[in-house]
Amino acid sequence: MAMDAKLKTVTRLVGVVVLMGGLAWASVPFYDWFCRVTGFGGTTGVAVANSDRVLDQTIKVRFDGSKDRNMPWEFKPVVHEMELKIGETGLAFYEAYNPTDRVIAGSASYNVTPYEAGGFFTKIDCFCFTEQVLQPGERVQMPVTFYVDPEIVTDRDAKYVHTITLSYTFYEIDLPEEAHAALEQVNKTDKKLN
Repeated sequence: MAMDAKLKTVTRLVGVVVLMGGLAWASVPFYDWFCRVTGFGGTTGVAVANSDRVLDQTIKVRFDGSKDRNMPWEFKPVVHEMELKIGETGLAFYEAYNPTDRVIAGSASYNVTPYEAGGFFTKIDCFCFTEQVLQPGERVQMPVTFYVDPEIVTDRDAKYVHTITLSYTFYEIDLPEEAHAALEQVNKTDKKLN
């Protein structure tokens, strides 16, 4: 009888450990999904097409660019602010420059403030959807196509938002396999020529 009680206790404890491990593993994708669906924490929406409705009401969109302290690129918005109609498609550019003598890959994280507007700021296309690779001395302008969903004017909290700030932070990442392979090929060719 005592052995049955011990076995039950051990089984329950193992079950709790497995459950907690599963919840911990699922928490990151669940939180990401939750933020994308609700706009929580300034997470933006994503669409494949322009808004089907444009209002006469306008909204200001400000653009901010920063970088991780270990990222050697220069990074900034080309235009710092624009005003557009709610639902109208906007196009903004950010500029990145690699002043180093090496190939560098970067990835941008982003958010929107105020947070109430996050779920209504919708990106159609963005440089932040993919990693960016810049050659030494390369300067690029990277686009972001977006609109502010007309539903913002009926939201209990977001309807009072008149200015939205879109912020990006660039981080250095490992070179993607194809960029790394191309760099190795260039280095081999350089060694053969020397």
